[in-house]
Amino acid sequence: MNAQQLERELKKLKDLKRQKEAKRFFKCKKGEYGEGDLFLGIAVPRVREIAKQFEGMPLIEIKKALNSKWHEVRAAALFVLVAKFQKGSEDEKKEIVDFYINNTKGINNWDLVDLSAYKILGEWLKDKKDRNVLYTLAASGNLWRERIAVVSTYALIKKNDFKEIFNLSERFLSHKHDLMHKVCGWMLREAGKKDEGALLKFILLHATKMPRTMLRYAIEKLPKDKKVHILGL
Repeated sequence: MNAQQLERELKKLKDLKRQKEAKRFFKCKKGEYGEGDLFLGIAVPRVREIAKQFEGMPLIEIKKALNSKWHEVRAAALFVLVAKFQKGSEDEKKEIVDFYINNTKGINNWDLVDLSAYKILGEWLKDKKDRNVLYTLAASGNLWRERIAVVSTYALIKKNDFKEIFNLSERFLSHKHDLMHKVCGWMLREAGKKDEGALLKFILLHATKMPRTMLRYAIEKLPKDKKVHILGL
């Protein structure tokens, strides 16, 4: 199993109509966040099906797939990597985490981050005391590495551990990109589902400085009266 075979199988499913739709949806025009990305036009469930056939692919081939110009090939590579992580030993998982962090160049759109970050890096960190890697990624100045840091906290949030998402959300209050406002708001909302009081405490401390998009995402699941109060601050 190798990257070339994976790409060949995916190319068989190329769909020109979906290809055009994907380029619009993922903002691939000049100056947009996905500028220059290329799509085959394959639905995610089909990409996932193909990826399952390549779960035995070694890391060296996954790296080649992550360097593909085709978005769906990179997505398939990440589906394979997630599967290998979930089935791996502790040593294998550590190797995959290191590989993931060192190969973020190919993880260059929000969907690629979201399908992999919390399932690999987040899962690895949930029982670790040292989580400095999240802050290193957050300080990188690269939009996708910053998003990886935030999305990775989802695995921690599921374990009622909110320290990192609160720290990172505070860090990104002044971020210029709407995608970061949305993802921080999304993770804050997930924290609020677990502990409404903790979320309210964070919001009341930062509401006047929070980008409106982040705030609206964060309070989406709160009772109406609380949302009205917060939006009026």
